[in-house]
Order: sequence, then structure tokens, then C-alpha cells
Amino acid sequence: MRAEYDFSRAKRGAIVPVPRGKTRITIRIDDDLLAWFRARVHAAGGGSYQALINLALREYITHREERLEEVLRRVLREELPRPAAALATKRRRSKRRPDTVPQRPASTDRVRDSAKPRARTGHR
Repeated sequence: MRAEYDFSRAKRGAIVPVPRGKTRITIRIDDDLLAWFRARVHAAGGGSYQALINLALREYITHREERLEEVLRRVLREELPRPAAALATKRRRSKRRPDTVPQRPASTDRVRDSAKPRARTGHR
């Protein structure tokens, strides 16, 4: 080391300038979250955990601002059963389906008594 250093032309501030569209801030993040982001970057073979945090925040904002209609459509597509035509095709291909439909014995068939009045269900 030198005995003296000349700081007469030195400037205060960050050594690396901040790119346009970015702001340098100080933020407190839980240790476990920071470790998670750093581990993901390390597993990917390198990169910036800060960029990964930025991407995660951007994705969160995008999904929060998603219109209700789009959310409902997405959920319905994911949750509703497949159309009947697709199920029929799948059933035809099934190897477990028997060749003939089993018939019920005649003794178990119920005969409706026409003399009894039907119970009303409340709608016509």
C-alpha cells in the first residue's frame, strides 16, 4: 500500500452508474426469501438474484391487474370437465368396456302404480 493516496479528483457516489429506468434503493427482505432467490440463481448457473426478484414482482403485479373476466375464463377452462364428445371418444377406446350391456333381471324392475298420484316437485 502507498503511504498517501490522492483523493483530490475523487467523486462521491456509486462506482457503477445506475442504468436508465432503474432506481437504487435500500430494502429489507427476510433472510429466507433472499436465500431462496439466491439459490434459484445459483441453480440456474448464475445471474442476478435482484433481476429474479424484479421479475417475480412484475409477474405478481401483472396477475393482480388481470381483469376479472379473464380470471373467470381461465378458472372455468381449468376446472370444468371435458366436453361430452371427448369423453365418448375416450370411452370407445377403453379396453375394459364389456362387449354387451348386462341386463337386469325382470324381478328387480320397478312397476309404477298408476293409481297413486305423483308428488309435486314445485316447478312445472
